[in-house]
Amino acid sequence: MHRVGSAANNGNSNRPRKEKRLTYVLSDANDTKQHCAGLNCLAVLQSSASDGCNYLFTGSRDGTLKRWALGEDAATCSATFESHVDWVNDTVIAGGSTLVSCSSDTTLKTWNCLSDGTCTRTLRQHSDYVTCLAAAEKNTNWVASGGLGGEVFIWDIEAAVTPLSKSSDVMEDDCSIGINGSANPLTISSLRTVSSNNSINASTKQCHVYVPITAKGHKESVYALAMNDSGTLLVSGGTEKVLRVWDPRTGSKTMKLRGHIDNTRALLLDSTGRYCLSGSSDSMIRLWDLGQQRCVHSYAVHTDSVWALASTPTFGHVYSGGRDLSLYLTDLTTRESILLCKKEHPILQLALDDDSIWVATTDSSVHRWPAEGQNPQKVFQRGGSFLAGNLSFSRARVSLEGTAPAPVYKEPIFTIPGTPAIVQHEILNNRRDVLTKDTAGSVKLWDIIKGIVIEDYGQVAFDEKKEQLFEMVSIPSWFTVDARLGSLSVHLDTPQCFSAEMYSADLNITGKSEDDKVNLGRETLKGLLAHWMTKRRQRLGLQTPANGNVLSRKDTTPRSLAHSRIEVDGNALNDSTVYPPFELSTVSPPSIITEGSQGGPWRKKITELDGIEDEKDFPWWVLDCVLNNQLPSRENTKCSFYLHPCEGSAVQILTQGKLSAPRILRIQKVINYVKEKMVLDKPIDNLNTIGTFAPGIGGQLQHSAVGDGSFRSGLKPRQKLRPSVEILCNNQVLSPDMSLATVRAYIWKKPEDLVLNYRVIQGR
Repeated sequence: MHRVGSAANNGNSNRPRKEKRLTYVLSDANDTKQHCAGLNCLAVLQSSASDGCNYLFTGSRDGTLKRWALGEDAATCSATFESHVDWVNDTVIAGGSTLVSCSSDTTLKTWNCLSDGTCTRTLRQHSDYVTCLAAAEKNTNWVASGGLGGEVFIWDIEAAVTPLSKSSDVMEDDCSIGINGSANPLTISSLRTVSSNNSINASTKQCHVYVPITAKGHKESVYALAMNDSGTLLVSGGTEKVLRVWDPRTGSKTMKLRGHIDNTRALLLDSTGRYCLSGSSDSMIRLWDLGQQRCVHSYAVHTDSVWALASTPTFGHVYSGGRDLSLYLTDLTTRESILLCKKEHPILQLALDDDSIWVATTDSSVHRWPAEGQNPQKVFQRGGSFLAGNLSFSRARVSLEGTAPAPVYKEPIFTIPGTPAIVQHEILNNRRDVLTKDTAGSVKLWDIIKGIVIEDYGQVAFDEKKEQLFEMVSIPSWFTVDARLGSLSVHLDTPQCFSAEMYSADLNITGKSEDDKVNLGRETLKGLLAHWMTKRRQRLGLQTPANGNVLSRKDTTPRSLAHSRIEVDGNALNDSTVYPPFELSTVSPPSIITEGSQGGPWRKKITELDGIEDEKDFPWWVLDCVLNNQLPSRENTKCSFYLHPCEGSAVQILTQGKLSAPRILRIQKVINYVKEKMVLDKPIDNLNTIGTFAPGIGGQLQHSAVGDGSFRSGLKPRQKLRPSVEILCNNQVLSPDMSLATVRAYIWKKPEDLVLNYRVIQGR
């Protein structure tokens, strides 16, 4: 497990003020029912009814879990479980109906297996990535979790997910830590710390909370757990190269087993708890007799790290996979091994399903292979088996000599396809589009303010396409992106996300003056929270006016805003209309990842926000922007420059001072200004210019709205718009469509104030 920054706000940020971040994750409209990153975990739920449907649960690096209804040769995605904000690392089924998942976001989450995907509880106790889970088959309440912090916790899931009784609304507010995705959220209390002697430290808040049992002893990261059926034995392993055996009922350590020379990545216990199988990064599989407290067999089957194990019901045979892309079946008694299949990607987890086995890899697809789980000897009858050695280099030597066995199966029985994960991305200069390349080599162009793919170029050279799409334009960087979840995650941080502006004309926004400035960050936030705003108004009993403005607070009842310090400010010029360029897709709506003042990070589709979220759930600056039209103070958005005649030109000197104008001001406006000052082409009454110039040092080129461009009767527009003045920089004629920021970045290229020159072009 590589330590990579989480998609949510993380503590290692270099931002001077650690304000909460808002992230939104984009998804392709064609792939809403598929995973878009590698699959870390699998779980099979067998139906108790004879004619019932079996389900496969898959957990992915895209941060979601999915439930697949299994048919003979088909699988249908019947639910997506979305709440984790980082990789889903493992999942187990507890009690036959509760799905438990763990994530790199440091949480465990519980779900009803057959629900529509609503998280029922978030359990926060780990200090680092949670990497593995283990469940007791018969003692249905027990689930153990381990993580990179070296912590192992044993949870009574029934007790942990039981709604907490509160004596008052005040106590509920004090103990609550965030939302869980339901309309009437179950609150989860802040867990109190457990001291070294397992006593519970006193808490200043008298909240009745559930605290899991702590198994203390690991000094380094935990990567694997296994529990016997009755829940009386727990085995853990990790980077310490030893196995630790615990009594999960008390958290006490019973023994330590040594033998592996590298990280333990997979563990299995038989139903009685007598025998344990371990797979390690040293490429070995070891069989341990816990009664004798020793390793009784070693199996050199793989040529690289062993990451996944699954056994037959009798614990007589083991299926194993790992970094060498191979799936093997090994008879634990005779040491006979056979290569079942060879994959294209490393194998991360296995799940036996009757006579077949599901294989999860670093690819986003999951495959079902023949396994003969009820009678594995049938596979060996096909021939091609070999005797597993007991030294790790034996299989490696065979591989180097080119005598590796041929796989029994060439193709899987069935495949649930996934979407290729994005592996390369580049933000283009227009600060709206992002070019991506996925694992299939397909190059796409995304519009991040609409949240859609606007062009699919197919399999083309990424760098060549990037050069083709280059635009000489300078717009401040107002967002960042990453592809850690296999899709584009767009991060908005304050105040940087409010640093970019464009003219409404450049965004093709109708109904606004073409020279009105549009803040890209603010409008994007409005688009993301449009559904939330609608639901909020309905909850507060507000009407949506025809002009889209939010009603003032005098039109709301005191009760409606009693539990929120964020109020609708009608005195602010809060235009809540979402302009077309910022209308996000409802076919494949993005998901929001953020956190507020309580609870921690959460994730939800923007169309599933229900209006009850407030400052406990959203960063304060997001609500301040969307509800109150308040933007934080930003860096200077002006550009200072000098405007001089070209050297040797006989034209008059217009000013000796420095001019100041918005960075996005077009050179065409400067041309108009020069023409007005020189009275070469006197502006007509109905055409507004860029503004007036205050003479002297420090004068400003004021920006104002341009009118409809109508002309006096009898004059053709082409005659009035015929260029007669050129603006130059560094002796290069500037395009009228360039902005001052673009000229400074690509033509001037100096830290000093920009110098522009003008000259008159004789009539053509």
